Amino acid sequence: MSIDPSANGSAAKRAMLLTALYVAQEQYGSLTPEAVERVATRLDMRPKDVYETATFYSMFRTEPVGRYVLQVCEGLSCHLAHGADRLVDHLRERLRIEEGETTPDGLFTLQTVQCLAACDRSPAMRVNDTLYEHLTPERVDELLDELRRGG
Repeated sequence: MSIDPSANGSAAKRAMLLTALYVAQEQYGSLTPEAVERVATRLDMRPKDVYETATFYSMFRTEPVGRYVLQVCEGLSCHLAHGADRLVDHLRERLRIEEGETTPDGLFTLQTVQCLAACDRSPAMRVNDTLYEHLTPERVDELLDELRRGG
């Protein structure tokens, strides 16, 4: 049996890809075509493969977003807890934006995702990299006010 040395290099590149995408997103604000190209060049990968990975994961953004990305879980547990629709409707009304939009001040972007892996703590929402659980519209208002203050 022979071992292909390039196969290990490819696996190592793929293992570094998520971290590289995260770093690029922090530097560029989103994974712009330039950011994707830079990651691809650094890891000696095809830009198409990098882009496919970036669009698979909900934590990566290929379009500019607000300072705070609000990702409301729409998974089954959040629906059963009567939270997903209620939270999204509340956020749309409070922020005066639709899903996928950013507030005019550039502060908030509203998104929905299928799962935040917080089924036992639903309804849940992620703000950037922080997970908030057992949410109510009142708790969401408190959180928005705190974020507006720079919290």
